Amino acid sequence: MKTTLGWLKTHLDTEASAAAIADKLVMLGHDVEGVEDRAGRLEGFVVARVVKAEPHPNADRLKVCVIDAGRGPGAEVQVVCGAPNARTGMKGVFGPAGVTIPKTGAVLTESTIRGVASRGMLMSAAELALGDDHAGIIELPEDAPVGARYAGLLGLDDPVIDVKVTPNRADCLGVRGIARDLAAAGMGRLKPLDATPVAGCFTSPIAIHIADRKACPLFLGRHIRGLRNGPSPRWLTDRLEAIGLRPISALVDITNFLTFDVNRPLHVFDAAKLRGALVVRLARAGERLCALNGRAYDLDPEITAIADDNGVQSLGGVIGGEATGCTGATTEVFVEAALFDPVRTAATGRRLDIISDARYRFERGVDPEFVAPGLEIATRLILELCGGEPSEIVVAGQAPEWRRTYVLRPERPASLGGLHVPPAEGRAILEALGCTVADAAARDGSVTVMPPSWRSDIEGEADLVEEVLRVKGYDLVPPEPLPRQSVISRPAIDQRRRRTELVRRSLAARGLVEAVTFSFVSSQAAARFGGGNAELRLVNPISADLDVMRPSVLPSLLEAAARNADRGFPDVALFELGPLYRDGTPEGQATVAAGLRAGHVGPRDWRERPREADLYDAKADAVAALAAAGAPIESLQTAADPPAWFHPGRAGVLRLGPAVLAQFGELHPDVLDAFDAKGPIAAFEVFVDAVPLPRAGRARAPLKLSVFQPVERDFAFVVDRDLAAETLLRAARGVDRRLVSDIRLFDVYEGAGLPAGKKSLAIAVTLQPQDATLTDADIEGFARRLVAAVEKAAGATLRG
Repeated sequence: MKTTLGWLKTHLDTEASAAAIADKLVMLGHDVEGVEDRAGRLEGFVVARVVKAEPHPNADRLKVCVIDAGRGPGAEVQVVCGAPNARTGMKGVFGPAGVTIPKTGAVLTESTIRGVASRGMLMSAAELALGDDHAGIIELPEDAPVGARYAGLLGLDDPVIDVKVTPNRADCLGVRGIARDLAAAGMGRLKPLDATPVAGCFTSPIAIHIADRKACPLFLGRHIRGLRNGPSPRWLTDRLEAIGLRPISALVDITNFLTFDVNRPLHVFDAAKLRGALVVRLARAGERLCALNGRAYDLDPEITAIADDNGVQSLGGVIGGEATGCTGATTEVFVEAALFDPVRTAATGRRLDIISDARYRFERGVDPEFVAPGLEIATRLILELCGGEPSEIVVAGQAPEWRRTYVLRPERPASLGGLHVPPAEGRAILEALGCTVADAAARDGSVTVMPPSWRSDIEGEADLVEEVLRVKGYDLVPPEPLPRQSVISRPAIDQRRRRTELVRRSLAARGLVEAVTFSFVSSQAAARFGGGNAELRLVNPISADLDVMRPSVLPSLLEAAARNADRGFPDVALFELGPLYRDGTPEGQATVAAGLRAGHVGPRDWRERPREADLYDAKADAVAALAAAGAPIESLQTAADPPAWFHPGRAGVLRLGPAVLAQFGELHPDVLDAFDAKGPIAAFEVFVDAVPLPRAGRARAPLKLSVFQPVERDFAFVVDRDLAAETLLRAARGVDRRLVSDIRLFDVYEGAGLPAGKKSLAIAVTLQPQDATLTDADIEGFARRLVAAVEKAAGATLRG
């Protein structure tokens, strides 16, 4: 919502500056987008008279001009000018040395042109960025005052205030509404509005009928004949242009002006083009309207239409029709002032993709009591600017009931808003805002308040408190610290969220890049990963290929990897922490940390050959994520029964008892083909919610550093070929958990030197004493116990 300071002062008697008004509007709860000083770029340019213009002695196309810029006798300025229309006696725009040329941004300096000094410049419209005409300098009328600021002569010295009106304050979509708020806040006096009825001279030949009172509860109209539709006067075009509207003709400009001036949308029909009465009804299937914006619209029965005997001529509250629009030949009009249903108006605008100033106001709600006064003001302006003879007003329907009352208790500003406002002052503020205030029957200082017709947003006592406090001043509310519930602040995040962040940091530290993708995928992709259930299909998907909630995060990451490969980046490592959906219930949603590695692993290096990502990379990523989540890594069991989208024989599952905590491996070739991805691609999924949380009150033991030397010993065992290495490792870990700090598998061998059906597993065991340095006897005793435990659990023999 834009207005100029001068326009605002037609409603508000004030001496305040634009900056002061902007500051007050902010304190009143309005967002001021900016205050534009349109005259700033023309600062220093003045009206000047050419006292003498003579040919340049050294150039055929230049003239030497003596300029009177209003500085007094003897203060004329010499200028060299090349414009063909420069002549003695004319008036133009003079820029003295030191001003900034708007078009180029260059500072004008004194110079010597072909041996003659030039101490300024006579300006063209193009140089002032006021048009494209650069063939000659600007010529001003004879009555232009010499020495006057050129910006003032153009009317550009009136600053423009741009207010972002919140959706609940529809009353401030007019200049008068903003002036009313400022007056209530003490920034001036609200001037009275002249809405004196204009007497009708005849009965309107055009009648009005309302077929749907819900769509249009009230419709007023007036026929005006014998008028002349021409250009608008300067004051009207200046105001419209200042807020970004293009003047069209007096009749159209009047309706646009009143829309922004008093928040009263209107429409004028060329009465000579109407046939029969106007009927407000719902459109019929197959009807079509060519609108004033030059576009044609197909209508449906959900749209409010205004029609005559020829068909639809306007869309109620949205836009008028081209067939009955006013032109320069219009001599009689029918002026419409009505109320339209906000919901239907908004729906019509969205359905037809029409954005208009009328729709913007009707869908937020206009003053139901200002329909008739708005029509009277419009009639007076039309008669003043276009002449003519008005008819009596035609009325159909009635304004909906809007009156309502609320009780405001004297203590509520303090209890709700934190600021005590004396009851008399609060009452004065509400009355200044247009409310009707009366003493309540309780006689406890409470008052009964009836909001004005233009404030449909006031719906209770809390809203009345807000009105009092914003006018009184939010800056007067004293700051009050909130009481502390405890001397120790509560943690900002719980254990689940904390471990989620630890998992994210752990995967990022391993070189994976976090991706953020949609939680829905295509039905085909979901089916590849065990999903696509009917209850997970979207009713209104944003895209045809994103129509089902994802059963796994891997399809989204796989598509991202394929897109990267198509763009020349085949080596990627991605992960995402997000939800997956097994069914349509809340319990079916789970948080998962998923990732994949495609292409080669590690940086290119001349010292080692690059290798492709494999299941061991995926398992390492999964184990790292589980460790960050707090899972007991040493208690995990590895099984070779992954889901079908993993490669058989190159994937596995990590379990804790019966619960699946993670699954990992290379993706199945059929899955890669379906996504046009080149393999192998190693991926993992960690089900973060399945990791048990630590018991309450049970803190993790702090890491204890030993002062004694650790000892590392290697053991190689011959086992059956199909024995899982995890079985051997689990047996070794259980020998002496206090002494053993680490056990890891470092070699697997099959081949010569081993019996058929056997393999060799070599493990490295690190012993970390806590109480004393280990002796040879201690080490040998541990070795015997470990070999015995492994032989018993895995059927292994120590390899010689």
